[in-house]
Amino acid sequence: MSISVAILGASGYVGGELLRLLLAHPKITVTQVTSRSHLGEYVYQVHPNLRKRTNLKFSDATQLQAVDVLFAAMPHGEFQKEIEHYAGLAEYIIDLSADFRLRSASEYERWYGAPHAAPAWLPRFVYGLPEFHREEIRQARYVSGVGCNATATNLALLPILRAGWLEPEQTVIAEVKVGSSEAGAEGNIGSHHAERANVVRTYSAFGHRHTAEIIQECGLQNVVLTLTSVDLVRGAMATVHLNLPDQIKTRDLWQAYRALAHENPFLRVVKEARGIHRVPDPKVLAGSNYADIGFEYDERSGHLVALCAIDNLVKGAAGTAVQCLNLMMGWEESLGLEFPGLHPA
Repeated sequence: MSISVAILGASGYVGGELLRLLLAHPKITVTQVTSRSHLGEYVYQVHPNLRKRTNLKFSDATQLQAVDVLFAAMPHGEFQKEIEHYAGLAEYIIDLSADFRLRSASEYERWYGAPHAAPAWLPRFVYGLPEFHREEIRQARYVSGVGCNATATNLALLPILRAGWLEPEQTVIAEVKVGSSEAGAEGNIGSHHAERANVVRTYSAFGHRHTAEIIQECGLQNVVLTLTSVDLVRGAMATVHLNLPDQIKTRDLWQAYRALAHENPFLRVVKEARGIHRVPDPKVLAGSNYADIGFEYDERSGHLVALCAIDNLVKGAAGTAVQCLNLMMGWEESLGLEFPGLHPA
């Protein structure tokens, strides 16, 4: 028995990835997909990889019918304006934008530069990263999306957080290298091929909005998040620097990382002594919901370099949203998300 699902804003990169995953999900029937810019077009005219996978056409959001689950992949700031209306059309909602990621209206205004249109709804949404909030998501009706850069950084920090070694007052420096798909389907001048190809361009030294999610989820006060564009289409690679207490040994880190990977179906520890795949690499994760985590540690100084690689469109957005749906429905968490990625790619 399948449940009915609709996607608001399905013509973007995240919406397309979400649709790809849902069409292959054994317990889901996608009944409606909306788009303002591609109204009336076949889905496969925008997402050519879905040719012969669906004959759905993009419809108008104003004509949306009631469904069991509504996914929203609208531009940031749009869904919050209509949350009351859409909540009347679906028992469960997963919003992939930034509208309901932060618990505080004041923090939302600080980081997004405008008052929240529905502040009373913020506490009703659970932050949608299962590795942090699995049990709350199981009981939730409303779940937020996650920022891809925040996800890579949060998962890099999670073994340290769970082990109790992350002090709120310490400074954490995270550098995330990102692919061009992070700019979205509409893009901007900086995402044009002539400007984007062959680059290693830092475009946000600090102050990026995703910093707020790291502060919120890891309980930190001092986070520096630096974002650098690199010549990838998909992928986010977080390199996070911090210091650990003096008594921590490399064997303690191994124990923490292995325990976390054992508890979480999409976390894999990558730390090899030889070969070319010694550390996490987003290239091998294309299309996959896995997050590869690893570390390098200097016992003498206590300096840790924590690593995490993800596909920004999947584990950083659409795949994690489907993972949340599985939890909300009481299904196997990995259902429909078993694809391991490609090699070579």
